[in-house]
Amino acid sequence: MAAHGTPVIDVRRVDDGFAADFDTGMVIIGAGACGMVAALAAHERDEAVLVVERDATPSGSTALSAGLIPAAGTRFQREAGIDDDAGIFAADIQRKAHDENDPALVASLARGAAPMIEWLADRYGLPFSLVDDFDYPGHSRRRMHGLPSRSGRELVDRLRTACENAGIDIITERRVTTLHTDASGRVAGVTMLRPDGGIERVGCEKLVLACNGFGGNAQMVREYLPDIADALYFGHTGNQGEAMLWGEALGARIRHPGAYQGHGNVAHPHGILITWAVIGEGGFQVDRTGRRFWNESQGYSEAARAVLARPGGEAFSIFDERIAGIASQFADFRDAQAQGAIREAATSEELADIIGVEREALVDCFAEIAQAREAGGRDAFGRDFAQTPPLMPPYRAVRVTGALFHTQGGLETDGHGRVMRRDGGFLPNLRAAGGAACGVSGAGDAGYLSGNGLLAATVLGRAAGAWETP
Repeated sequence: MAAHGTPVIDVRRVDDGFAADFDTGMVIIGAGACGMVAALAAHERDEAVLVVERDATPSGSTALSAGLIPAAGTRFQREAGIDDDAGIFAADIQRKAHDENDPALVASLARGAAPMIEWLADRYGLPFSLVDDFDYPGHSRRRMHGLPSRSGRELVDRLRTACENAGIDIITERRVTTLHTDASGRVAGVTMLRPDGGIERVGCEKLVLACNGFGGNAQMVREYLPDIADALYFGHTGNQGEAMLWGEALGARIRHPGAYQGHGNVAHPHGILITWAVIGEGGFQVDRTGRRFWNESQGYSEAARAVLARPGGEAFSIFDERIAGIASQFADFRDAQAQGAIREAATSEELADIIGVEREALVDCFAEIAQAREAGGRDAFGRDFAQTPPLMPPYRAVRVTGALFHTQGGLETDGHGRVMRRDGGFLPNLRAAGGAACGVSGAGDAGYLSGNGLLAATVLGRAAGAWETP
């Protein structure tokens, strides 16, 4: 099977002949945050686990992210005096996605997030802390939890260390090409391709798909995400859609294949993610003419299409020294500063000259925002600036473009990671989580609530590894 331009993958019946080189209890495909959380949960049940990773080291989409996980009702929130619970969190998720999500899945993820964060902190020593100095779009509470560097790379590295300390086997540079099943759809094992072209066959009692979506498959992106097909792809190139293709072959339901997370704040041409805090704390975006063009408070996923629609597919994010101080907690922002992507000026006129936009237009932007703030109302785009301090010199700017980060649709699952069949019921010994499964971001890009990707990866990953049943 080579559908959608993906390198050949396959689903074969075991009666066509399948002899395993060795057997294990559970195979997990993918060693990002989802796969390694699933492995830790399975190991706690004394399951024999093998994690299979196509790269030379565990990485995946997680390593390209800020590594932030939203969770409601954690002790970290209580210590910060924040009153939050799973019900409020679930309502925020559904509001952002216009109620396009499965309510049961939303409720399961919202309930499971806080216990998952505290489990990783207490049992495996991950030093989570609350991002308590700015708000993310759509979240009614401050509930983003991250590690000291505020980077996904640190999250991957610490999870890998936890797996190594637990004695969990992670085999790298192995690409799973084939699932072997019986007539009922039960998976009997997988075939893996080595870098030297050799193959290995592993028998298993359970299979967890923790590989990501299809953002790296240009043909699938054109088919399902035409509005973002020409954007910079900022995800992992290994996200080729195998999970969705295997699922289709096994008779699984596919839900919201057009859902994705974009980002309209990637430093250009440096290719470095700039935290949306530079906008959420009172910054704004202008195009090449120096004029604003949309309501930035909608969110960074929607920003991708908004920015790409401007001349040259680029914009400038404008902020100040105070906001830069907040953003500097993120390793990516510090990298952007070190590479000269962040420009500085003492006045708005000087800033316009430095970034090459019309002076009068940029000065007018500052004046219009000040007028809206003084009036206590919304500006012409509907954005409310009254909740953030005014920008003060010296000012900052960064040239940005829009990007596709990762897909949010996929195999339809319940809150335990069980994969639903098109004809009803569940596939017998298969679970899916993270980018392999449909998340809770609605049907397009506007439903993405900050952190939804790692929320589904970690909470659903833990449930899948624990092999939970209702």
